[in-house]
Amino acid sequence: MEKGTLIEFKVQGTPRLGVAARPEGKKNWVVIDGNGQSHVLHPRQITYVVEQGSYESSDIAIFLAEAEPNIDPDNLEVAWEFLQEAGEFTDPASLALLLFSEQSPPLCYASHCLLSSDKIFFKRKGERYEPRSVKQVDEVRHQQAREAARKLEWEGFLLRSQQALKAHQSASLEAPASVEWEKADRPRLELLERYATLGEDCSQKVAAQEILKALDYGAGAEEAFQLLVDLGLWSLHENLALRRSQIPTHIPDEISVMVQQRIDNPPPDVDAERLDLTHLKVYTIDDESTREIDDGLSLELRSDGRPRIWVHIADPTRWLLPGDELDLEARRRCTTVYLPTGMIPMFPEALATGPMSLRQGEVCCALSFGIVLSEEGAVEEYDIKASLIKPTYRLTYEDVDEMLELGLKAEPELNAIADSAKQRRKWRKSQGAISINMPESSIKVVDEEITIDVLENSQSRQTVAEMMILTGEVAARYGEAHDLAIPFRSQPEPELPSDNELLQLPSGWVRDSAIRRCMPRSEMGISPARHATLGLDYYSQVTSPIRRYTDLLAHFQLKAHLRGDTLPFSPEEMTELTQGVSTAAYEAVTVERQTKRYWALEFLRRESEHTWPVMLLRWLREHENLGLVIIEDLGLELAMRFETPPVLGERFDVRVVHSNPRQDFIRLELVPDEVVSSEAVA
Repeated sequence: MEKGTLIEFKVQGTPRLGVAARPEGKKNWVVIDGNGQSHVLHPRQITYVVEQGSYESSDIAIFLAEAEPNIDPDNLEVAWEFLQEAGEFTDPASLALLLFSEQSPPLCYASHCLLSSDKIFFKRKGERYEPRSVKQVDEVRHQQAREAARKLEWEGFLLRSQQALKAHQSASLEAPASVEWEKADRPRLELLERYATLGEDCSQKVAAQEILKALDYGAGAEEAFQLLVDLGLWSLHENLALRRSQIPTHIPDEISVMVQQRIDNPPPDVDAERLDLTHLKVYTIDDESTREIDDGLSLELRSDGRPRIWVHIADPTRWLLPGDELDLEARRRCTTVYLPTGMIPMFPEALATGPMSLRQGEVCCALSFGIVLSEEGAVEEYDIKASLIKPTYRLTYEDVDEMLELGLKAEPELNAIADSAKQRRKWRKSQGAISINMPESSIKVVDEEITIDVLENSQSRQTVAEMMILTGEVAARYGEAHDLAIPFRSQPEPELPSDNELLQLPSGWVRDSAIRRCMPRSEMGISPARHATLGLDYYSQVTSPIRRYTDLLAHFQLKAHLRGDTLPFSPEEMTELTQGVSTAAYEAVTVERQTKRYWALEFLRRESEHTWPVMLLRWLREHENLGLVIIEDLGLELAMRFETPPVLGERFDVRVVHSNPRQDFIRLELVPDEVVSSEAVA
C-alpha cells in the first residue's frame, strides 16, 4: 500500500473511509479519515482498497457523494437474478460493470458496499461473492421476516408495558385506564410470572431478566413480582403458594358446557329403587358461608321404640359415572381448596352448590346411613341405602347451639341426636380415642379486609363431628365385611409421653400441644386398619364426596356393591388412585396452610400497634430460647425467641416488631407490664 491510497476500515463495527498517510512500524499504517482523525491500522483491519488514484482526506466527502446514490439494494436483487441463472461468481468491479456499465472507483466502492452489507443474495467466498440459490434466498427472507415480526412484537410489548405502568402510577384522567394486551404478549407475561413465582428455580430467568432490564427494573424475582403488580396484572397479595402448586384454578370451557347439559338433561339414575326418606325431618348444619351442603341428620323412632340415627350424605354420583369427563375433572382437582380469599371447588360450582347439594325444601338424592347405637354408644345395627330426602332446616352452628341450649321441645330429634353424639364420644374415649382440643382459627379476606375468628368447640360442632366419624366407621365396617376395595384411613398408635411426664405439664393447651406433637400422620390404603386418634378399628371418610375425591371413590364402590353391580375400580386401580389423590390432597393442604399463614402475618403487620396476650405452648429449641406461643384471641401459633425464658403455660403480652408475609417472617417482643397497664388506663 502506498501513501494516498483510499481504504475502508471499521470503527466499532461501522465502515469508514480513510487515506493512507504513512507507515507505522513494519506492517501498520496511519490512516486519516474524512474528519481529519488519525487511526493506526493493521492490514487485517482493512476491509476494502480503492485500486485507482491518489487521495487526500479532503477528497473523501466528494468520493462518497458519487458512490452513495448508487448503493441501492434493489439493484443487487436484479444482479443476483442474472448471476444466479448464469451460475457465475462476482466481485465489486464485475458487479459495477454489470450494474452501471463502468468501473469507476466510486461505482466499484458502491458495489462493494452492496455486496459486503448484503445478508440475502450473496455469500462471500474469499475475495469473490457466490449467488445463493432461490431456496436459500427464500429461507433467508423468511428468517428476516420472522425476526422483524419478533422485533415488532417486542417493541409493541414494551410500549404496552410502559402504558400499563403509566396507568398504574398516574392518577390523572389523561392516563390510559387500561391496556389491551395482545396474544403475542402472553408468553412474555407468563415468563415474568414463572420467574416471580419460582425465583432461582425458573429455567428461563435470563429471558425474564431481559424484560426487567428493558423496563428499568432490577434483575431479581422480587422485582418481577413488583413489575407484575405495577402492570396491574397481579395483586400485591398474589398467592404464590397457589401458583407454585399444580392445583387447577379454572374450569375448562368444555366442562362448563357439559355441566349445564347435565343440569338441563339429568342422566338416568342408576339407583332407580331409592329408599324414600322424604318424610323424615332433616337438619343440615354448616357455617353460614358454606354453599356445598353435603350432609344432613335425622332421627327416626323404630317400631320397637328405639331411635335410629340417619346420616344423609350428598350423592354426586347421581350426576356422573366413573371415568366420564366430570369424574376425570374432579379427579384432576382431587379436593376443594379452602383459602381465606375463597374456595377452589372440586366440582364446578353450578353442580356442587346446585343439584349435588342437600338443599332445603327440595327432594335430593343421598346416600343414607341408618344406625342404631347401643346404650354405651357402640354401633349395634346399621343399614346403607341410596335414598331420597327433603332437607327441612338449613341451620348454622350458632343456630343449633342456641336451640340445644334452649332445649326446644319442638325439636326433640335434634336434642336426641346431640345426646347420642355425647354418648358416642364417651364410647370412643373408652376405646382409646385421643382428644386434642387446640383452638382453630378461621381467616376470611373480603376486598383485602382481614377477619380472624376462633372457632369454638361448641356442642353443635362436636355433634356434627361425631356423626361424621360414626358414618365413617359404618362405611368402613361395611367395606371390611364385604371385602371391598375402598379408601380406608388409619393412624398408627402414637408414642405418647408417660402419664408422669404429662402431669408435669400445665393442663389444657400446653398438654394438648405436647400430645399433638407425638401424633403420626394418618395413612390411606385399601386394607382396613386401626385409627388411633379416633379410637376405631376401621374408618373410611365418606361424608364429603362433593369436596374430597377419595370420599367420591368410596361412594362409587359402596353404591355399586349395594346394587349388586361389579365394582367400578379394581383393588389395583383403587390403590393407584388413592396414592395419587393423597399426594395431590397433601399439596392442597400445604397451600391452604401457607395461604392462611400469609394472611395471618399480614393481619398482624397491619395491627403492629396492638398488644396481644399469648401463652408459651412448648419449646422448639430450648437451648436457643426459641418457643412456640399461641395468640389466645386469634388462635394463631407462632415462633418467638426470648431473652429470659418463661415457663411453659405462662401468659404474657407481646407486640409485633416486624412482619413480612411475603418472606414468611415475623418477630414478636415482650411488652413490659407497666406499658400494658398504661395502655389499659388510656
